[in-house]
Amino acid sequence: MVEEMNIYGVLVPTLLVLLVSAYILKVVISRLLSAVGFYRFIWHPPLFNLALYVGLLGSLFTLLPRMYP
Repeated sequence: MVEEMNIYGVLVPTLLVLLVSAYILKVVISRLLSAVGFYRFIWHPPLFNLALYVGLLGSLFTLLPRMYP
């Protein structure tokens, strides 16, 4: 696994980049789902949002070795 990413000369921990990326994706997806009206069928939206965030973070963490061989 890549331990640090070089972003414009600043070394940033990989986990921090993945956390921020997953949060941005979660915000975009949750806004799309609320615009469609998907949250009417969800029993506990904050719990669903947490599960969505953890799923996205796990997916990004799994895809990381493929992006940086």
